[in-house]
Amino acid sequence: MSRPLHRGISGGVRISGSNDDLWDSQMKDKTDKEKEDYLDKTRASTPDNSYLSLRFPFRVFFSETSSPSKYAATENGLHSSDPFTIGSPRSRQKLAMFLLRLSLALIVILALTGSFWWTISISTTSRGQIIHNYRRLQEQLVSDLWDIGELSLGSSKTKEVDFCPEEESENYVPCFNVTENLALGYSKGDENDRQCGKGSRQNCLVLPPLNYRIPLRWPTGRDVIWVSNVKITAQEVLSSGSFTKRMMMLEEDQISFRSASLMFDGVEDYSHQIAEMIGLRNESNFIQAGVRTILDIGCGYGSFGAHLFSKQLLTMCIANYEASGSQVQLTLERGLPAMIGSFTLKQLPYPSLSFDMLHCARCGIDWDQKDGIFLVEADRLLRPGGYFVWTSPLTNARNKENIKRWNFIRDFAENLCWKLVSQEEETVVWSKTDKKSCYSSRKPGSGPSLCSKSHDVESPHYRPLQACIAGTQSRRWIPIRERATWPSRSHLNKNELAAHGSSLEDFAEDGERWKAAVTNYWSLLSPIIFSDHPKRPGDEDPSPPYNMLRNVLDMNAHFGGLNSALLETGKSVWVMNVVPTSGPNYLPMILDRGFVGVLHDWCEAFPTYPRSYDLVHADGLLTLEASQQRRCTLLDLFLEIDRLLRPEASQPTISLCKNDTPTAKSCYQNLLTVNSVLSQLSVHLQGWVILRDSAALIESSRALTARLKWDARVVDIESNSEEKLLVCQKPFIKRQASQSS
Repeated sequence: MSRPLHRGISGGVRISGSNDDLWDSQMKDKTDKEKEDYLDKTRASTPDNSYLSLRFPFRVFFSETSSPSKYAATENGLHSSDPFTIGSPRSRQKLAMFLLRLSLALIVILALTGSFWWTISISTTSRGQIIHNYRRLQEQLVSDLWDIGELSLGSSKTKEVDFCPEEESENYVPCFNVTENLALGYSKGDENDRQCGKGSRQNCLVLPPLNYRIPLRWPTGRDVIWVSNVKITAQEVLSSGSFTKRMMMLEEDQISFRSASLMFDGVEDYSHQIAEMIGLRNESNFIQAGVRTILDIGCGYGSFGAHLFSKQLLTMCIANYEASGSQVQLTLERGLPAMIGSFTLKQLPYPSLSFDMLHCARCGIDWDQKDGIFLVEADRLLRPGGYFVWTSPLTNARNKENIKRWNFIRDFAENLCWKLVSQEEETVVWSKTDKKSCYSSRKPGSGPSLCSKSHDVESPHYRPLQACIAGTQSRRWIPIRERATWPSRSHLNKNELAAHGSSLEDFAEDGERWKAAVTNYWSLLSPIIFSDHPKRPGDEDPSPPYNMLRNVLDMNAHFGGLNSALLETGKSVWVMNVVPTSGPNYLPMILDRGFVGVLHDWCEAFPTYPRSYDLVHADGLLTLEASQQRRCTLLDLFLEIDRLLRPEASQPTISLCKNDTPTAKSCYQNLLTVNSVLSQLSVHLQGWVILRDSAALIESSRALTARLKWDARVVDIESNSEEKLLVCQKPFIKRQASQSS
């Protein structure tokens, strides 16, 4: 701030190097006139200030000809100090501030001008091209960062990953440690809770059991599995438990699952009974009643879902982690949908209104515990009009304690607006209301309240159990009987897509894209699969049979297009559609299409046992994960894929025919017959990984496959030069006796 000017002699400010000091001493004894004369002489004798003008050209901005200024003469003819006068620290500070302000003004002007011209150029440049180039730069940057990270490892970059040495690791599931949870004080079922933290992974390759054998092809493999492939004891096979868990027999080196047995009513009769209780002729009419997807809680070994699979019903099995005799492991070994899940502490990783039916046959859940909160979670998962089927001795209670428990469950279900449809022996069927008005018609305080909007989360992940009724505010509140029946349900209509924020055009485009992709996948894999099969010279490779593939893990499922395309090609396969938590949440759409899926964070281990899937597929997952903060490495992701994937299926074939012999034709016919029989012993399309992503990330990923001992090749995509395929196969490496000792 400039110093104020003062009138009179005492107000003069000294300027070093001027004649004002001499003038100041002489002025005391002079008259006014003499002062004026002296002032004129002094001005005439004082050197011109042009040197200041030359040295400080910016003085022109402080004009002395305009309104009175602090730099002009005062009323007494006195001059105040000039801010640009040499030798004054304050003057230099003022000059610096002025130059700074001027520079900032010029910068702002230049920035506005540049922004204006950039805006004009944007209007004439393709927006898509700009986004495309930005994405390429981003992907290249991520790829370079990954390469730098790998290079920082030095010699360990090319070192192969070691095998897990412990025999127990062959059935290792990260994040589930019951012993540790018990030590931390968890009890009453809470010890089964999933705890993923640092150190929960093993940075090694999980080997199969010593006597592991390739699973049998469907449908044989659905009913017969090898004992050596799972961890189970003879006592666990013969022990009682879930109703469907007892539907199995141990036969030498195999476990056989029977749909009917002389020892007890079979699962076919059981499912037929449920259909009749609902008012249907048999279980084949579940589809017409709006039932397509079923959540089987504590599923035993999957016999209920295995029987209904042939009826085009898709049953997802969930059960607690078990170190031995696992329901989930045996169900997956049969090639059926299953994953580890628990009702104890957290909501299951499915959206509200996800399943048409929930089934619990002696599943071990105490539905009356914790004030009925487990029933509230079951209600959240059920679609309007869906069915809750419960088989338990508690429904036919005789003692007072069990009668009290049964009455609590029955009354609580009524307060949830469930209608008791039927009860026969130990089985009870309820139907969830399809009218929201039911909740407002309840007596005040008679049941759980409705969730507020902040608590009614579409797809929970690690969310505690809620004691309120969810899903009532969702746009997906559509009764199951008003939805299209399967398979038409997989093609959502305009209104259903609008509820998911999508359009018919985007949906149709996604469908066509995946039809073409699946065709290309088969064309790519068929020559590899059938490379050791005899064929006549000039013949094309045959198409993979419908039952060559049992299940697929799609790690970034988008709309579920891969699942839909596989079914439309006639493949007898189910897909676990995984929606990463790091991307858009398409899981509600996937489940509304009649598929199964789950929300998951790929920086954590997937809740399942080793060797669960025949094929692993991921489209754009590397790009998606690279855009997030890197809480895990690319190697972590690939090690998890290796753990989840079954090894390649080595197919024994015979090829002794010579093309130039007269008997070549009959020889080929005989060999084709023999190999046709042999082909029933194994699943050919097993142990494969297909990754589709940007070219830069695919090339970075290829370097890791050698460390995992995978066979890998990079394949160009003709219709898209910016993306590539990485096709890999996990080899079947047998555990040696010395390794397991």
